[in-house]
Amino acid sequence: MAKKKEVTVEERLRALYDLQLIDSRVDEIRNVRGELPLEVRDLEDEVEGLKTRLQKLDDSLVDLDEQIKSKKNLIEEAKALIKKYTEQQKNVRNNREYNSLTKEVEFQDLEIQLAEKHIKEFKAQIEQKNEVISETKGRLKEREDHLKHKKGELNDILAETEKEEEALLAKSEDYKKTIEERLVIAYNRIRQNVKNGLAVVPIERGASGGSFFTIPPQVQAEIASRKKIITDEHSGRILVDSALAAEQKEKMEKMFAKL
Repeated sequence: MAKKKEVTVEERLRALYDLQLIDSRVDEIRNVRGELPLEVRDLEDEVEGLKTRLQKLDDSLVDLDEQIKSKKNLIEEAKALIKKYTEQQKNVRNNREYNSLTKEVEFQDLEIQLAEKHIKEFKAQIEQKNEVISETKGRLKEREDHLKHKKGELNDILAETEKEEEALLAKSEDYKKTIEERLVIAYNRIRQNVKNGLAVVPIERGASGGSFFTIPPQVQAEIASRKKIITDEHSGRILVDSALAAEQKEKMEKMFAKL
């Protein structure tokens, strides 16, 4: 039975830095997209909200029209009753019946006045709602045009970068499978905790990449020996020497060019 080859610390460091370069490339692609996906999503929500508002306004107009029709029918019925009671007054036998019919006529007259008042109010509401509808339609048209423009921008960027991003994400997963799980977990944790997503950085001018804290010469020598995995005491990042970083960067740039 063949003995499984033991992976050296240097090989682990190279694999980790390669993984960092791949993930950083994915980060760059996503940064190009920037806030566009969120902008598109917000615009879609706003457009949907405006459409819902318009639908509710249209429904309320239908309801007001129905109420106006109902009040007009009530007026016609009241007028018919007034005519009926007025005719009956011509044939009453006493003042009591006459006064009773007079009160019915007066009541129906008040019903007509109240219905006419309501119709006037409903028409004022319709006029007001039509103004709001006109404004909302204008806002909706402006937002839909803006959404179309932003979607076009996003689709152009996606067309340019989607294929590369998918290939890089697949490569990232492949590289993670070659690195022991505990290191991948540590790498992912560091990436989440640092602002720029850099979990593995080279020594640059005596300090860890992107940091102003100087690495002691003895520690720099240990990093250059590639005998153990060393982290920056200030940021927690995994450190590699600049020569290793340059070699892996050149190798990965050739791979990126083929994607």
